[in-house]
Amino acid sequence: MHVVVNAAMSADGKLSTRRREQIPISGPDDFDRVDQLRADSDAVMVGVGTVLADDPSLTVDDPDRREARTERGDPANPARVVADSRIRTPPDARVLDGSAETYLLVSEAAPTDFIEEMEAAGAYVIAAGEDRVDLTTVLAKLEGEGVDQLMVEGGGELIFGLFEEGLVDELSVFVGPKILGGRDAPTLADGDGFVEDFPALDLTGVERLDDGVLLTWSVDGRTE
Repeated sequence: MHVVVNAAMSADGKLSTRRREQIPISGPDDFDRVDQLRADSDAVMVGVGTVLADDPSLTVDDPDRREARTERGDPANPARVVADSRIRTPPDARVLDGSAETYLLVSEAAPTDFIEEMEAAGAYVIAAGEDRVDLTTVLAKLEGEGVDQLMVEGGGELIFGLFEEGLVDELSVFVGPKILGGRDAPTLADGDGFVEDFPALDLTGVERLDDGVLLTWSVDGRTE
């Protein structure tokens, strides 16, 4: 599986404000790039915090791209994947609207009634990990379901967890012309933070886009 982490952040490295409100950071050219990346992926993954804050659909916007997917034998939209260790996904979330297959990743501690509720809402639930989602195990299971390219759109806790487990192959970040500030505002990689064995990145692309810059890195030392 090829795992691509994609994010847009402010010039000071924030994904959103300290209130975790979604604000526009990138522009139309970057939105189009992201839509193409979704169309090229087998699944799009977020953490439950992103679902609660933004209620994204995680679908492909351009109808021509959806048609191109169906012409090559794929569903019109990539599968949606939500990592939810804390069982907070609401049953009326847009990721459960039936526009695409949705996988909900939970720990083995998830209550049976929550799993049944999510399955009734249309999710395919995968449980792995004692009290938090075991990302290595669930990504292997997703690969077994045919997910060869996984696009990860956030948030910071999930992205840190994937880097911590050595599961990221590529990182693309649009840096926009905004300063958000706030010590409690989410960053690209939150979680506990690294104090040693920092992930090694190899810069592969720098491109001016909209009023910002797109930076692309490959990640060395990925764990298979």
